[in-house]
Amino acid sequence: MQIFPKRDFFSKGTFCISVSNAGGIFMISHLWNQWFLTERPSISLCVFRMAVAITTGFHVIPTFFHMDDNFYHTAFKELNGYFFTNKALELVQKSPDGLVTIMAVIFCMSFVSFFIGFRSQISCIVLMICCYFFYALNAFFIGTLSWDILLVTLFLMCVVPYHGDYFSVDCLLKANDHAYKTPRPFFLQRLLQLQIASTFFYTALYKVTVDGNWIKDNPVYYLMSGPATGVAKHFLFKEWMVASPNFCYFIGLFVVAMELFLPFLLFYSKTRRSAIYLGVFFHLLLILTLDVPAIFFFLFPAQLLLFINPEKIVKWIDQRREYHQVRPRPKLLYDGQCGFCLGSVQALKVMDLVSRVEFIDFRTLPDLSHIHPRLNAAVAASQIHLVESPEGERIYCGFYAFRRMSLLMPMLYPIALILYFPGVGIWGPVMYSGIARNRYFLHRNKICNNNACFLR
Repeated sequence: MQIFPKRDFFSKGTFCISVSNAGGIFMISHLWNQWFLTERPSISLCVFRMAVAITTGFHVIPTFFHMDDNFYHTAFKELNGYFFTNKALELVQKSPDGLVTIMAVIFCMSFVSFFIGFRSQISCIVLMICCYFFYALNAFFIGTLSWDILLVTLFLMCVVPYHGDYFSVDCLLKANDHAYKTPRPFFLQRLLQLQIASTFFYTALYKVTVDGNWIKDNPVYYLMSGPATGVAKHFLFKEWMVASPNFCYFIGLFVVAMELFLPFLLFYSKTRRSAIYLGVFFHLLLILTLDVPAIFFFLFPAQLLLFINPEKIVKWIDQRREYHQVRPRPKLLYDGQCGFCLGSVQALKVMDLVSRVEFIDFRTLPDLSHIHPRLNAAVAASQIHLVESPEGERIYCGFYAFRRMSLLMPMLYPIALILYFPGVGIWGPVMYSGIARNRYFLHRNKICNNNACFLR
């Protein structure tokens, strides 16, 4: 009879353990969903895509200018047997020079496609394959630790197409002017955050081991006092640092401490902003003082910005949109009976991130003189007009209207450098006039399949 209380006690203990295990599993599941599967806008990842593309291009494209010395059979080659298997290296080494040239062309095409976000995921996969090909072909020029980190980043970017949601040709083809706030699973941004955090942390650990020895030695002083052709650049306080070994030792300790604690500061919400500023400032100092790879300039600062909550970015964008929509803004007049014009305007609406421009179909207005005295239906039908001042001080027509909009819309900023290049103002209007005269043949509007717009 005394066994029953013990059995009852054992059952209760088993039940408590089961409840405890279930609670632990639930907590782990909740943390996993909160950290990796929570849906958030991917706009910061879209900007990071361009940083990855630029970093990859700066690593590889300069090596294409000397193919004989870098990748052809005449080049001095160093193979990375730790990164690739022997069979993979043997197979790549059998590549003829013609195939190497074709791969270089494919690399450049995929680089441009990935940068502008055209078939973003596919172009990223092709770009990564090209990177692995050239790395296996010759690791002497591009085989560095930063290059290995970049390849890991490229591999992660190949997993999802979310980096093409905005600031891309893909988003223009979808014609969704709210694409910047599309919710996506956050796991890729989280993996990229963990990647840079672990890079900082393990770099600091290496510096305090026997091989690194930054605690007992003074490597910063050795860098500063090295030869003129060494790693250190010539900057303003270099001579003073050479004469101050104690200060150099203090800087070395600060670097170790910063790299060691920065990952924790980045993931803690109250110190995250300061940690981002500190990390970006640290990389800027590296670029100004040391001859470091392009990854320190383009990739790492952009990766630190991934710690900013994208929902706050979207909130700021929405606030700017509301601010501009209730205030006078430039008016773009377009032909609402032209399918080509409608498609172009829809693309411009996608690119107008903060609603800097008001789009008006001039055919819906009986009188255009109240917008500008020089405007009427015939003039407005000839080409687009951007009116910034009804008094006639600032009105732009055709090519010049489009060029002006390149300064108002973030997605057109890269094109603005081309549109304002000397000489473009001569042949640009000629090209635009040809397109404007034949725009009815370029429409994609289903109601205009019989050229009704042109006949009208």
